[in-house]
Amino acid sequence: MGDVVQFKRPKLSQLHKGNTLCRSGFHKWEVLNEQQFDVKQGKLITVYQCKRCSKTKSKAL
Repeated sequence: MGDVVQFKRPKLSQLHKGNTLCRSGFHKWEVLNEQQFDVKQGKLITVYQCKRCSKTKSKAL
């Protein structure tokens, strides 16, 4: 037997699951690189990445 193929189209809510939260500014941040040193500013920097949309932000300590 081969693989089972779904013939139904996925619902729009399943396609856009999690994206509406990020568009509204409610990201789910997780630490990507903790305490990375920035040479130009001379500070420690923590890099965050959103689990849902993979947007990154950095925060100086």
